[in-house]
Amino acid sequence: MIQIGTFVTVSDNSGARKAQCIGIYQGFQSRYANIGNIILISIKKLRSKRRDVSKVKKGQIYKALIIRTKSPTLSYNEKYSFKENSVVILNQKNKLLGTRIFGSVPKKLRFTKFLKITTLAFGIMN
Repeated sequence: MIQIGTFVTVSDNSGARKAQCIGIYQGFQSRYANIGNIILISIKKLRSKRRDVSKVKKGQIYKALIIRTKSPTLSYNEKYSFKENSVVILNQKNKLLGTRIFGSVPKKLRFTKFLKITTLAFGIMN
């Protein structure tokens, strides 16, 4: 579960490394967001190699989709969790900003409108 103020890692090649959650798009006065929800993030740290040519800049605000959380998630009668809280950056039309995704994503995202994320990911978790 991710709430306002949580630091997350960015798992795509958009140029950002760390971000902070500043809003949740789930519902009216929602406190927590889970895997598959869209949040509002602020970029806090960029990747060191390509700072000058990255697609994002430090301090900018973007939408992001949660793909991994530390808290255990129950899906298809199986409980799974990841080592980090991780997101993928989206543009204003909810399309991916990056072209690659690092790490695995849960199978739950395969049955949503974000099918492209599972095709770009390295692996799929149950």
